[in-house]
Amino acid sequence: METGQDLGRALCIITGASRGFGQTIARNMSRLVKPGSVLVLVARSGDDLRALQAELAESEAGRVGLVVECVVADLGQPDGLEAVVRRSQESFSEDLDHIILVNNAASLGDVSRYVKSFTNMAEVDSYLSLNVTSSLCLTASILQAFPQCPGLRRTVINITSLCALQPFRSWVLYCTGKAAREMIFRVLAEEEPDLRVLNYSPGEERSLHSSLATDPTIRKSFSDMFAQGQLLTCEESCAKLMKVLLDDNYTSGAHIDIYDL
Repeated sequence: METGQDLGRALCIITGASRGFGQTIARNMSRLVKPGSVLVLVARSGDDLRALQAELAESEAGRVGLVVECVVADLGQPDGLEAVVRRSQESFSEDLDHIILVNNAASLGDVSRYVKSFTNMAEVDSYLSLNVTSSLCLTASILQAFPQCPGLRRTVINITSLCALQPFRSWVLYCTGKAAREMIFRVLAEEEPDLRVLNYSPGEERSLHSSLATDPTIRKSFSDMFAQGQLLTCEESCAKLMKVLLDDNYTSGAHIDIYDL
Protein backbone atom coordinates (compact mmCIF):
# COMPACT_ATOMS: atom_id res chain seq x y z
CA MET A 1 0.00 0.00 0.00
CA GLU A 2 1.21 3.46 -0.85
CA THR A 3 1.55 6.05 1.89
CA GLY A 4 -1.70 7.92 2.31
CA GLN A 5 -3.66 5.16 0.64
CA ASP A 6 -4.58 3.09 3.67
CA LEU A 7 -6.67 3.47 6.82
CA GLY A 8 -3.78 2.80 9.18
CA ARG A 9 -3.39 -0.03 11.66
CA ALA A 10 -7.02 0.03 12.63
CA LEU A 11 -9.63 -1.50 14.89
CA CYS A 12 -12.73 -1.53 12.68
CA ILE A 13 -16.09 -2.26 14.30
CA ILE A 14 -18.77 -2.93 11.67
CA THR A 15 -22.40 -3.57 12.59
CA GLY A 16 -24.74 -5.41 10.27
CA ALA A 17 -21.68 -7.06 8.74
CA SER A 18 -23.16 -10.43 7.79
CA ARG A 19 -24.66 -9.44 4.46
CA GLY A 20 -25.35 -6.63 2.00
CA PHE A 21 -23.61 -3.31 2.40
CA GLY A 22 -22.05 -4.19 5.78
CA GLN A 23 -20.45 -7.31 4.35
CA THR A 24 -19.07 -5.31 1.44
CA ILE A 25 -17.64 -2.69 3.82
CA ALA A 26 -15.85 -5.44 5.75
CA ARG A 27 -14.28 -6.84 2.58
CA ASN A 28 -13.17 -3.42 1.36
CA MET A 29 -11.79 -2.28 4.72
CA SER A 30 -9.84 -5.52 5.05
CA ARG A 31 -7.89 -4.50 1.94
CA LEU A 32 -7.26 -0.93 3.11
CA VAL A 33 -5.95 -1.47 6.64
CA LYS A 34 -2.36 -2.26 7.57
CA PRO A 35 -1.26 -5.73 8.71
CA GLY A 36 -2.06 -6.31 12.36
CA SER A 37 -5.41 -4.53 12.10
CA VAL A 38 -8.56 -6.01 13.65
CA LEU A 39 -12.07 -6.25 12.22
CA VAL A 40 -14.85 -6.77 14.76
CA LEU A 41 -17.84 -7.97 12.74
CA VAL A 42 -21.27 -7.68 14.36
CA ALA A 43 -24.60 -9.18 13.28
CA ARG A 44 -27.44 -11.36 14.46
CA SER A 45 -26.65 -14.12 11.95
CA GLY A 46 -23.79 -16.23 13.31
CA ASP A 47 -23.48 -18.54 10.30
CA ASP A 48 -23.13 -15.68 7.84
CA LEU A 49 -20.64 -13.89 10.09
CA ARG A 50 -18.46 -16.97 10.46
CA ALA A 51 -18.52 -17.55 6.69
CA LEU A 52 -17.26 -13.99 6.17
CA GLN A 53 -14.64 -14.47 8.90
CA ALA A 54 -13.35 -17.60 7.13
CA GLU A 55 -13.30 -15.81 3.77
CA LEU A 56 -11.27 -12.90 5.15
CA ALA A 57 -8.88 -15.24 6.97
CA GLU A 58 -8.08 -16.87 3.61
CA SER A 59 -7.63 -13.53 1.84
CA GLU A 60 -4.34 -11.75 1.24
CA ALA A 61 -5.07 -9.45 4.21
CA GLY A 62 -5.70 -12.47 6.42
CA ARG A 63 -2.46 -14.10 5.38
CA VAL A 64 -0.44 -11.01 6.35
CA GLY A 65 -1.94 -10.61 9.80
CA LEU A 66 -5.48 -9.23 9.70
CA VAL A 67 -7.43 -10.43 12.75
CA VAL A 68 -11.17 -10.95 12.29
CA GLU A 69 -13.45 -11.28 15.32
CA CYS A 70 -17.17 -12.11 15.25
CA VAL A 71 -19.80 -10.91 17.70
CA VAL A 72 -23.22 -12.51 17.26
CA ALA A 73 -25.47 -9.96 18.92
CA ASP A 74 -28.83 -8.25 18.81
CA LEU A 75 -27.96 -4.58 19.18
CA GLY A 76 -31.52 -3.86 20.26
CA GLN A 77 -30.68 -5.57 23.57
CA PRO A 78 -28.28 -4.21 26.23
CA ASP A 79 -26.30 -7.46 26.48
CA GLY A 80 -25.71 -7.38 22.72
CA LEU A 81 -24.26 -3.90 22.91
CA GLU A 82 -22.11 -4.82 25.91
CA ALA A 83 -20.73 -7.84 24.03
CA VAL A 84 -19.56 -5.63 21.15
CA VAL A 85 -17.82 -3.17 23.45
CA ARG A 86 -16.18 -5.96 25.45
CA ARG A 87 -14.84 -7.74 22.35
CA SER A 88 -13.59 -4.44 20.94
CA GLN A 89 -11.68 -3.68 24.13
CA GLU A 90 -10.21 -7.19 24.19
CA SER A 91 -9.08 -6.80 20.57
CA PHE A 92 -7.35 -3.46 21.03
CA SER A 93 -3.59 -3.20 21.35
CA GLU A 94 -1.28 -0.21 21.78
CA ASP A 95 0.12 -0.49 18.25
CA LEU A 96 -3.28 0.28 16.69
CA ASP A 97 -3.60 3.90 15.59
CA HIS A 98 -7.15 4.22 14.25
CA ILE A 99 -10.56 3.35 15.70
CA ILE A 100 -13.29 3.07 13.04
CA LEU A 101 -16.91 2.46 14.02
CA VAL A 102 -19.36 1.78 11.18
CA ASN A 103 -23.00 2.05 12.26
CA ASN A 104 -24.55 0.06 9.44
CA ALA A 105 -27.05 -2.26 11.18
CA ALA A 106 -30.62 -1.23 10.47
CA SER A 107 -34.00 -2.67 9.58
CA LEU A 108 -36.52 -1.46 7.04
CA GLY A 109 -39.63 -1.76 9.14
CA ASP A 110 -43.10 -2.31 7.73
CA VAL A 111 -43.29 -0.32 4.47
CA SER A 112 -46.81 -1.51 3.65
CA ARG A 113 -48.59 0.87 6.06
CA TYR A 114 -49.23 4.56 6.46
CA VAL A 115 -48.64 6.73 9.54
CA LYS A 116 -52.23 6.52 10.84
CA SER A 117 -51.93 2.72 11.27
CA PHE A 118 -49.14 2.92 13.87
CA THR A 119 -51.07 3.00 17.14
CA ASN A 120 -49.03 0.29 18.92
CA MET A 121 -46.35 2.01 21.02
CA ALA A 122 -44.46 -1.22 21.67
CA GLU A 123 -44.09 -1.83 17.92
CA VAL A 124 -42.65 1.64 17.32
CA ASP A 125 -40.43 1.48 20.41
CA SER A 126 -39.00 -1.84 19.24
CA TYR A 127 -38.13 -0.39 15.84
CA LEU A 128 -36.51 2.73 17.31
CA SER A 129 -34.57 0.66 19.85
CA LEU A 130 -32.76 -1.25 17.13
CA ASN A 131 -32.41 1.57 14.62
CA VAL A 132 -31.80 4.65 16.78
CA THR A 133 -31.17 3.90 20.45
CA SER A 134 -28.66 1.11 19.84
CA SER A 135 -26.66 3.25 17.42
CA LEU A 136 -26.44 6.14 19.89
CA CYS A 137 -25.57 3.93 22.86
CA LEU A 138 -23.01 1.83 20.97
CA THR A 139 -21.28 4.94 19.65
CA ALA A 140 -21.20 6.53 23.11
CA SER A 141 -19.87 3.32 24.66
CA ILE A 142 -17.10 2.95 22.07
CA LEU A 143 -16.05 6.59 22.50
CA GLN A 144 -15.85 6.09 26.27
CA ALA A 145 -13.92 2.84 25.85
CA PHE A 146 -11.42 4.50 23.49
CA PRO A 147 -11.02 8.14 24.58
CA GLN A 148 -9.10 10.69 22.54
CA CYS A 149 -5.34 10.39 23.03
CA PRO A 150 -2.22 11.42 21.09
CA GLY A 151 -1.55 9.23 18.07
CA LEU A 152 -5.03 7.71 17.94
CA ARG A 153 -7.44 8.67 15.17
CA ARG A 154 -11.13 8.00 15.69
CA THR A 155 -13.72 7.85 12.92
CA VAL A 156 -17.45 7.21 13.26
CA ILE A 157 -19.51 6.42 10.16
CA ASN A 158 -23.30 6.35 10.02
CA ILE A 159 -24.83 4.62 7.02
CA THR A 160 -27.73 6.90 6.23
CA SER A 161 -30.16 7.42 3.36
CA LEU A 162 -32.01 9.97 1.30
CA CYS A 163 -34.87 8.93 3.61
CA ALA A 164 -33.14 10.88 6.39
CA LEU A 165 -33.81 14.08 4.44
CA GLN A 166 -36.93 13.41 2.39
CA PRO A 167 -40.33 11.91 3.29
CA PHE A 168 -41.56 8.81 1.44
CA ARG A 169 -45.14 7.62 1.70
CA SER A 170 -45.54 4.39 3.76
CA TRP A 171 -41.90 4.49 4.92
CA VAL A 172 -42.55 6.37 8.17
CA LEU A 173 -40.49 4.09 10.45
CA TYR A 174 -37.50 3.98 8.10
CA CYS A 175 -37.53 7.72 7.38
CA THR A 176 -37.93 8.57 11.06
CA GLY A 177 -35.14 6.24 12.14
CA LYS A 178 -32.73 7.51 9.50
CA ALA A 179 -33.51 11.16 10.27
CA ALA A 180 -33.04 10.68 14.01
CA ARG A 181 -29.80 8.75 13.53
CA GLU A 182 -28.34 11.36 11.24
CA MET A 183 -29.04 14.11 13.74
CA ILE A 184 -27.26 12.12 16.46
CA PHE A 185 -24.07 12.16 14.41
CA ARG A 186 -24.41 15.79 13.40
CA VAL A 187 -24.63 16.72 17.08
CA LEU A 188 -21.69 14.42 17.84
CA ALA A 189 -19.55 16.21 15.25
CA GLU A 190 -20.33 19.53 16.94
CA GLU A 191 -19.47 18.18 20.41
CA GLU A 192 -16.29 16.28 19.48
CA PRO A 193 -14.10 18.34 17.14
CA ASP A 194 -11.25 15.80 17.34
CA LEU A 195 -13.54 13.08 16.01
CA ARG A 196 -14.15 12.42 12.31
CA VAL A 197 -17.88 11.87 11.75
CA LEU A 198 -19.44 10.91 8.43
CA ASN A 199 -23.08 10.39 7.43
CA TYR A 200 -22.80 8.38 4.21
CA SER A 201 -25.80 7.71 2.00
CA PRO A 202 -24.94 4.76 -0.27
CA GLY A 203 -27.92 5.13 -2.59
CA GLU A 204 -30.79 2.72 -2.90
CA GLU A 205 -28.86 -0.39 -3.90
CA ARG A 206 -30.28 -3.05 -6.19
CA SER A 207 -31.10 -5.13 -3.11
CA LEU A 208 -33.67 -2.50 -2.10
CA HIS A 209 -36.11 -3.61 -4.77
CA SER A 210 -39.26 -1.80 -5.80
CA SER A 211 -41.34 -4.76 -4.61
CA LEU A 212 -40.60 -3.72 -1.01
CA ALA A 213 -42.83 -0.71 -1.47
CA THR A 214 -46.59 -1.12 -1.62
CA ASP A 215 -47.37 2.54 -2.24
CA PRO A 216 -47.73 2.91 -6.04
CA THR A 217 -45.88 6.26 -6.11
CA ILE A 218 -42.84 4.81 -4.35
CA ARG A 219 -42.93 1.61 -6.39
CA LYS A 220 -42.87 3.66 -9.62
CA SER A 221 -39.97 5.74 -8.29
CA PHE A 222 -37.88 2.60 -7.69
CA SER A 223 -38.88 1.18 -11.06
CA ASP A 224 -37.82 4.38 -12.81
CA MET A 225 -34.47 4.39 -10.98
CA PHE A 226 -33.88 0.80 -12.00
CA ALA A 227 -34.78 1.52 -15.64
CA GLN A 228 -32.41 4.51 -15.70
CA GLY A 229 -29.56 2.50 -14.20
CA GLN A 230 -29.54 4.56 -11.00
CA LEU A 231 -29.72 1.61 -8.61
CA LEU A 232 -26.19 0.77 -7.58
CA THR A 233 -24.51 -2.40 -6.43
CA CYS A 234 -23.07 -2.54 -2.92
CA GLU A 235 -19.59 -2.77 -4.41
CA GLU A 236 -19.97 0.39 -6.52
CA SER A 237 -21.27 2.36 -3.56
CA CYS A 238 -18.73 0.99 -1.10
CA ALA A 239 -15.82 1.87 -3.40
CA LYS A 240 -16.91 5.50 -3.24
CA LEU A 241 -17.19 5.37 0.54
CA MET A 242 -13.63 4.02 0.79
CA LYS A 243 -12.36 6.88 -1.39
CA VAL A 244 -14.09 9.43 0.87
CA LEU A 245 -12.40 7.87 3.91
CA LEU A 246 -8.97 7.75 2.25
CA ASP A 247 -9.17 11.32 0.96
CA ASP A 248 -10.37 12.45 4.42
CA ASN A 249 -11.32 15.94 3.32
CA TYR A 250 -15.03 15.87 4.15
CA THR A 251 -16.60 18.19 6.71
CA SER A 252 -17.12 16.25 9.92
CA GLY A 253 -20.80 15.50 10.46
CA ALA A 254 -21.70 16.11 6.83
CA HIS A 255 -24.28 14.13 4.86
CA ILE A 256 -22.50 12.80 1.79
CA ASP A 257 -24.65 11.18 -0.85
CA ILE A 258 -23.10 8.84 -3.39
CA TYR A 259 -24.77 10.76 -6.22
CA ASP A 260 -22.87 13.90 -5.16
CA LEU A 261 -19.49 12.20 -5.58
